[in-house]
Amino acid sequence: MVLAEQCGVIFDVDGVLVDTKDYHFPAFVKLAEEEEGFKMSQQQFLDTFGWHNLDIFPYVYGHPLPSEEVSRLAERKEEIFRDMIRGRVPAMPGVAELVPALRAAGFHLGIGSSTPRANVELVLSELGLTDSFEAIAAGEDVTRGKPDPQVFLVAAERLGIRPERCVVVEDAVAGVEAALRAGMKALAVTTNHSREALSAAHRVLESLEEVGPEDFLALLG
Repeated sequence: MVLAEQCGVIFDVDGVLVDTKDYHFPAFVKLAEEEEGFKMSQQQFLDTFGWHNLDIFPYVYGHPLPSEEVSRLAERKEEIFRDMIRGRVPAMPGVAELVPALRAAGFHLGIGSSTPRANVELVLSELGLTDSFEAIAAGEDVTRGKPDPQVFLVAAERLGIRPERCVVVEDAVAGVEAALRAGMKALAVTTNHSREALSAAHRVLESLEEVGPEDFLALLG
């Protein structure tokens, strides 16, 4: 019998805890106004949503970039994003109910996200969920972005939970693949991708309002 106290749930942030798509793209657009030679189309944004900044900027530019340049561009873009979203963080449906319910059931909760730690901390603070999460693995904690499983394995290690006892909650195709490669169960939400695109996940939802702690135990059982 699987007990919640022996299990972890690792959440992505953008598109899972909060709906930030309408803020990230304008942040890239504003960056393009500041940076000569940088331009991102709506399609490029959708194609790379959920990627690590280390991968996004070389992809959009179409050629490798020095690591210092990628870091500079990424830091500026994320500063713009945080300025845009501060004070109006839009929680995804079901989050305010599901996270406390999982905690009350005994699950260990973590974050596994490509976004910078400052973004994660801002989101959790504004949602009033800072104390609900025991471990954070953010962009600074990894050298390889999703679909590499590194970020989820780091989160599981920090939770002290074996990968096979973890469920990952994701909204991106690359995130689902990363969860599966980590040896974890994947629960996907159709925030930014179709049910068909996310079909590799163990379960696909329209909203986190559809699940409770018992569903996570069933996935792990």
